[in-house]
Amino acid sequence: MNKLKIFSAAFLVIGATGVAQDLQTAQKAIDAEKYDNAKTILKGLTTSAPDQGKNFFVLGNLYLTQKVEDSAKIYFQKGLAAKSNANFNHIGLGQMALNSNDAAKSNESFNKAQLDMKRKDFEEFLYIGRAFLNAETPNYASALTFLNKAKAIQPNDAQVLLSMGDAYYGQGNINEAYSAYRNAYDADNSVLRAKLQLGVITKGSKAFQEAKSAFENILAINPNYGPAYRELAETYYVWSLNDKANYAAHNKKALEYYDKYLTMTDYSLDSRMRHADFLILSKDYVALEKEANEMKKLDKVNPRILRYLGYSAYENGNNQETIKAINEFLATPNTKPIGRDYLYLGMAKTNKALTSTTAADASVVNTVDQTLFSSGVADMLKGVQMDPAMANELNDIGKKFFDIKLYNEAAAIYEVATSNPNSQNFLYDNFYLGYALYFGNVNLPEGQVISPLIVEKASKAFDNVIAVSPTTQDAYMYKARINSLLENNAEAQALMVKNYEEFIRVVTEKGEAEVNKPANQTKFVEAYTNMATFYANSDKAKAREFYQKALAIDPTNEVALARLKTLK
Repeated sequence: MNKLKIFSAAFLVIGATGVAQDLQTAQKAIDAEKYDNAKTILKGLTTSAPDQGKNFFVLGNLYLTQKVEDSAKIYFQKGLAAKSNANFNHIGLGQMALNSNDAAKSNESFNKAQLDMKRKDFEEFLYIGRAFLNAETPNYASALTFLNKAKAIQPNDAQVLLSMGDAYYGQGNINEAYSAYRNAYDADNSVLRAKLQLGVITKGSKAFQEAKSAFENILAINPNYGPAYRELAETYYVWSLNDKANYAAHNKKALEYYDKYLTMTDYSLDSRMRHADFLILSKDYVALEKEANEMKKLDKVNPRILRYLGYSAYENGNNQETIKAINEFLATPNTKPIGRDYLYLGMAKTNKALTSTTAADASVVNTVDQTLFSSGVADMLKGVQMDPAMANELNDIGKKFFDIKLYNEAAAIYEVATSNPNSQNFLYDNFYLGYALYFGNVNLPEGQVISPLIVEKASKAFDNVIAVSPTTQDAYMYKARINSLLENNAEAQALMVKNYEEFIRVVTEKGEAEVNKPANQTKFVEAYTNMATFYANSDKAKAREFYQKALAIDPTNEVALARLKTLK
């Protein structure tokens, strides 16, 4: 629903004077997402008509839309001193309080805005409703409470109906949203935003051809309406994800429409940032890095540009630039980091920590800066804690370290990945966590023994696999193997036997063809031999039975032959 916060026509025009006509021009610029143009008009109005509080309110709201809260607050506070309509600025301050999760302060501000309302006044209710919609954590129910008050006074006001559509859409009540948007457009067919949102709903139902036609119909009415080009771009992007055969063609079309959108707006920093967000979605990181550098020329201090530079630098292979950009972003006062920021920082650090060199014999030697690597893993964990969906991104990172036999490093990454039980790779990541812990500890230097905590961690990982996929036979095999490494631990040895037995059961239940696979025959010999050794001192008959089963598969197995003789 965040798009509604950014793109909805929240800056409505009030009044019918000459100043209001300028406000209408500013509103049209805002609705067309020409924010720099709108700011120029509004700043002029605050100078030429400082007694009109609404000028300050609309400008402050625009800064809120762009998430520049310090500037928004300045204009709201100036607006409170205006002679006319100063009360609207309390609504802007109320939304800022909502953004700070200060319900008491927001209620106080909204109440002040309503103090001098007359019987037919409705715009205060409208703006309070929009404040609840546009807050960082929207409250759609509260928004509808105030919007319904506005509707009771002005039932056919297009902006009220449009705002109600946004509230219903935010709630997921698509039928009511569609009806409200349609009624808004019927009430005033110059409100193209309402018609645009009807197309957005169509796009959401994956009726991409129909959505495309809806946005093209808007452009037939007004070929210069930039938001329609943006929606066409986003339609083609989502279409590409749902039509793999035409992915490249649709994605290309999406990028072309976004370029067109930029030409229809004012190439403002805000428009470029939305373009950058889209380039992240479409994974065009070369273009993202170029766009980020262009934005840096416009605004050298905006922290979001550092985010884009960091993301694109990582995807384009420049880990050091990523670390520099994102650290600088995180150090900027009042930034609001997201989980992905820490994910990228962690991925860049773990990548940079790895050094690969070619030895004289042409073999590759991999070394890891453990301090930098551990710092990277800690950043990854913070990213997942902030946004659990980031765990989905770690699978390939862990596999890279696993494939070059850096098992302990792979395990550290998979441990972060498995911290989210709802991850789409949860089963796979747990298997490789246990797998990496086993291979990282199976051949320890003489005198070192595996920690029971590592065995416990690996066993839990394999248990997670078994819980989801109880026929994954190798989960039992590797759980048995890692417990076998604790040779003097009776509980671990018992778990070894139990899981070897489960491995044999699962493979046997799959049928003769599975049993007779050479790899499984070899594992059967391993299982029977190790179980026999476990029983050698406590149950010689069972030990003898297992050695004989091993020899039935591999009659020349030296371990089974030798140990069987000791039982006689």
